[in-house]
Amino acid sequence: MISTLLVANRGEIARRIFRTCAELGIRTVAVHSDADENALHARVADTAVRLPGNTPAETYLRGDLVVKAAVAAGADAVHPGYGFLSENADFARAVLDAGLLWIGPPPAAIEAMASKTRAKELMGIAPLGDVTEADLPVLVKAAAGGGGRGMRIVRRLDELGTALEGARAEAASAFGDGEVFVEPYIERGRHVEVQILADTHGTVWPLGTRDCSLQRRHQKVIEEAPAPGLPEGLVKELYALAVRAARSVAYVGAGTVEFLVADGRAHFLEMNTRLQVEHPVTEAVSGIDLVAEQLRVAEGHALPLDAPRARGHAIEARLYAEDPARDWTPQTGTLHRLAVPGSVRLDTGYTDGDEIGVHYDAMLAKVVAHAPTRAEALRKLAHALENTTLHGPTTNRDLLVRSLRHEEFTAARLDTGFYERHLTELTAPAPDPHAPLAAALADAHGRSRFGGWRNIPSQPQTKRYLMAGEEHEVHYRQTREGLTADGVRVVHAGARLVVLEVDGVRRKLEVSTYGDQVHVNNTALTALPRFPDAKAQLAPGSLLAPMPGTVVRVAEGLEEGSAVEAGQPLLWLEAMKMQHQITAPVTGVLSELRVLVGQQVEPGSLLAVVQAPR
Repeated sequence: MISTLLVANRGEIARRIFRTCAELGIRTVAVHSDADENALHARVADTAVRLPGNTPAETYLRGDLVVKAAVAAGADAVHPGYGFLSENADFARAVLDAGLLWIGPPPAAIEAMASKTRAKELMGIAPLGDVTEADLPVLVKAAAGGGGRGMRIVRRLDELGTALEGARAEAASAFGDGEVFVEPYIERGRHVEVQILADTHGTVWPLGTRDCSLQRRHQKVIEEAPAPGLPEGLVKELYALAVRAARSVAYVGAGTVEFLVADGRAHFLEMNTRLQVEHPVTEAVSGIDLVAEQLRVAEGHALPLDAPRARGHAIEARLYAEDPARDWTPQTGTLHRLAVPGSVRLDTGYTDGDEIGVHYDAMLAKVVAHAPTRAEALRKLAHALENTTLHGPTTNRDLLVRSLRHEEFTAARLDTGFYERHLTELTAPAPDPHAPLAAALADAHGRSRFGGWRNIPSQPQTKRYLMAGEEHEVHYRQTREGLTADGVRVVHAGARLVVLEVDGVRRKLEVSTYGDQVHVNNTALTALPRFPDAKAQLAPGSLLAPMPGTVVRVAEGLEEGSAVEAGQPLLWLEAMKMQHQITAPVTGVLSELRVLVGQQVEPGSLLAVVQAPR
């Protein structure tokens, strides 16, 4: 029996596993980097062990340090979570060699399936060799890992070399393995997967399907179970292929077999020899705790012969600190407030006041709704997200709500090109037009000498705010009859709550202020000074860092005075385990290069200047 479990992971992954451990009476051990010293997962574990350093390569990817931490903390078992070392056969062996129980499949099974190229060989599928024009489009893909890292779509042959180089670098950084391969890219396919669970007694459960087609940068955004609208015959084929993949490597524990479904056919992608981020939707419809089953299987317990039947429908949305309207740029800063209605499941590694840093994935939380039907689950999840209090950096929350209510999604017309087609409409700004007025009234009340309004006429007051990238100026005035403001009746104005009457309908606007950042319900604003500072203008062609990160590469031969073409990659920034290209805005000459490889930059830092010919 397991008494003390170390989780070789961080954030919501570690917390999710800790929750099951608490229910089973198992002590927990967390590991943390220096950047995660005060992270929620390190605070809630029974014991925490430091891994010196900040980056994944220095900490969570150091299997030797993790094993030492387990031994030092007196753990008798290790759960890898998902991501980092979860599909590393050498790490699994090191855990076993240390006399600890490994919560996962045998190392040989991990090894067989951890490389996507070897997995395809086991399933009788060969990757592309020499790519020709006839093969396009193709997908460059990392052989190890997942999460969309180390993947590039190539539609022109002359882009293949750059895609291979970029994918190798990103894969090596994220997984410690730079092997990549090339396969045909299927346009508008559905990403469907089968959850499996296998014990040491020969039983393999196919635990239903999931649809994970809504993706950005090949990373899943919204997942659901069961996958809607699949013919019964195709579901049986998917189950048979998934069980075949598991049995081919004598699999044990929880795993996922992934497919692209197009034209009624299933195309094998890979087998993930671990738990998946989206496992909660399977838990919701099956009624079982997959982590608890992993632990029982590791202890040698047998599964019943028949898997549980699915009940209802579940949908999960991944809440990210990112700006979808700006190429999904990851965001950092303080998460001031996160409160989700209790009608849904919340898995998160953050709490109020936590810092979102640059070293790790940008996902804040997973929000999961379960209901008797798909339509009810959709309505429940969209409503919960819409009513979530979320104060801090820009997130994808509005995108999620609009996606869940989009006619294609509600009609279950799903494919992986959804965001390519609809991103512009899904990210169109829709701020609350009355948010600046509410912010101004709350600010004035909060600054009042006596905590209220003076009962004498006053001069018109003006406040300026930046909202959705545009400046807004509001005016209000206190009279003996009360407040008047831009033709809107002010029913109540407090420091935290403003009530306005608009066209006879009363609206409550809750106001929260954090320095110059203001949140009015779901609208974020930045208070601007009354008299703008005169600032020196940036030179035309200035390239600013769109996010905090590290300069990991400068284009070969690039130096001040180099001629560059519009769109030419100049620099690569790495943030939150993803690499981002900085390209030349115009054709011209690189007049300034302000950064070096290895340098950390803050958002808005000047990276370079490209001067166009006059």
